[in-house]
Amino acid sequence: MSGISSDKLLCEIFKSPRKDEMYLYVDKRRGLVDVPEALLERFGDPQSVVTLILTADKPLARAKAADVMAAIGEKGYYLQMPPAKEAYLLDLYKTPTEARY
Repeated sequence: MSGISSDKLLCEIFKSPRKDEMYLYVDKRRGLVDVPEALLERFGDPQSVVTLILTADKPLARAKAADVMAAIGEKGYYLQMPPAKEAYLLDLYKTPTEARY
């Protein structure tokens, strides 16, 4: 299940229409064939967001590219879950607010 070579992977990323910030990463050439049907049912109709070449050192927002590539190699997909609600609350707490009188 390799994409371009062992150190690069042509990856397509899909977002879930049902859950904000939930994404599926797959090998572009295989598409969604390796994603379990039960997961797709919960995920909703996958909406393609971007296709990119992944390398182990490529910076990603919420995952390590090497972990994503390993999961795609082993299972055929990587599921990125939304951040925990506590993280949102902490971000809100840290955000300076301006008092207006």
